[in-house]
This record gives sequence, C-alpha cells and structure tokens, in this order.
Amino acid sequence: SGFFHAPATHAAVLMPGSLPLWTALLAAWLLRDHITPLRAAGLALIVAGDLLVGGRSLLAAFSGGDVWKGDLLFMLAASSWATYSVLARRHAVDAVQATIAITAFACVVYLPSYALLVWLGAVTSHLAQAPWSEIAFQMLFQGGGSVVVSGIGFTRMIQHYGPVRSTMITALVPGLSAMGAVIFLDEPMHWNLVAGLLLVTAGILLGVLRKSQAPSTPATATS
Repeated sequence: SGFFHAPATHAAVLMPGSLPLWTALLAAWLLRDHITPLRAAGLALIVAGDLLVGGRSLLAAFSGGDVWKGDLLFMLAASSWATYSVLARRHAVDAVQATIAITAFACVVYLPSYALLVWLGAVTSHLAQAPWSEIAFQMLFQGGGSVVVSGIGFTRMIQHYGPVRSTMITALVPGLSAMGAVIFLDEPMHWNLVAGLLLVTAGILLGVLRKSQAPSTPATATS
C-alpha cells in the first residue's frame, strides 16, 4: 500500500535502513541484548549512509501530498519485520516451520481481508488489469524466492548470528538498489551514492564484529 503514495526509492531507504534500528531496540527490550558502543556506531553509520543515498528523494516528502503516508507504512513494515526477527530468535523457531506458518497465516487472514477491502473500494487494486504472464512471474518470484528461499534463509541467519547482526546486512539494499539503477537504467553515479555505500558498508562491518575474547590465563604449573 505504501507504494501507492511514495516512490520506490523511499522504500529502498526507509525499510532496510530503519530495520537494524528497530531490531536493535526490540532486541534490547525483549532479549536484553546490550547495544555496545561499537554496534551503536555501526547503526549511526548505516543511518547516515542510507540518508545520503535517498536523502534527496526523502526531502521531497516535505513538499506536500500523500508521500508521508507511504513513508509511514514503510517504517511500519520495517518494524513488523524487526518484531518477527526478534521473536524468531527468542522462541528459537524452526526456519521451515516458521516460513510455512507465515505463509498459511497470510493465506487465511490477509487474502480474504485484502479482497474485502478491494471489493468495498477502501483499497485500490489493479490486479484485474495485470497480464497473466506478470501474475505468474510474481507468484514464482515472490512465492518461491521471497517467501521460501529468503524466508528460510533469513530465519536461519537469525538463529546463527542473532537478529541485530542479521538485519544489519539488509542495510546494503538502498545502496545496491541505487547501483542497480546506475547499471541497468543508466542513471548518473552521484557522489552521495558512493559515500553512502562506503558508510553503510563500514557500519555493517562495525555492527557485525564481535568483541574478541580475552586470552585465557595459562594454568599455573603444579609439581
């Protein structure tokens, strides 16, 4: 729904850019996860890098219109995914079972609710005008790739690396999206894109590094 109000560049910045922040705050609250100064510095660099990448587009929201509604929905989407990430770690859910549960829940709850909202005219949908080839592609790509492969893989990452470190990696999305626009759409390579990528990469490296364990004291030799 956010894409009806705000451009895709806003989503590329706000959703993955705010995801590590939401996750770090929720992990500190629910998992008693300590936000170290190193991780805090990494989060600050990620935010700064994402703002450099999409700041010009985000500033356009102050010109009026309904853009802020889409931005708010993107932030809420990030908070929802962060909640799932933290709860998946807290309850140690199985990756496959979690993916099946999410898919089944969405099928029996979201689809009927969405169809009802479309029928009542509360939500705009152009699904009836979309070609069957596009619908089939999205079913394969979103259902197979985004749900099965990405869902299982991300949940497994949470089990091994924790929710904060896992979501930090997704902060690469704004920069990679902008790079894709440069490569595939011939958009210009601005200085803010390069600087943003460097800041985000540095922030991820700071955020995922673990403190090196102190060397163990050698045992005293006994006679």
